[in-house]
Amino acid sequence: QVQLVESGGGLVQPGGSLRLSCAASGSIFSIYAMGWYRQAPGKQRELVAAIASGGSTNYADSVKGRFTISRDNAKNMMYLQMNSLKPEDTTVYYCNADIRLIDSSHAYNYWGQGTQVTVSS
Repeated sequence: QVQLVESGGGLVQPGGSLRLSCAASGSIFSIYAMGWYRQAPGKQRELVAAIASGGSTNYADSVKGRFTISRDNAKNMMYLQMNSLKPEDTTVYYCNADIRLIDSSHAYNYWGQGTQVTVSS
């Protein structure tokens, strides 16, 4: 059993910053790719940023230069530092990860429950 739990969302003014965290727990053998996604009402879920186990990253064009993804493999944690936030960044943000459990030979994809980010004055 694996849980991904996001935290750090909230209300912030335009131009402000937030730091999201994602904590993975359970009988984890290894975590491979991790990512942050977001989904606005009526729209498809979209990739915001992703990070490989080795640290390579990629970002959606809309957040490049403003958001930074990072991870702490020793703590099974992932972060998203969001700066220069805009009203259009308002939505629910989800943590995603490919995780191999201790008693499994395969990795499976897991989602967190989401955390709301609202950018408004």
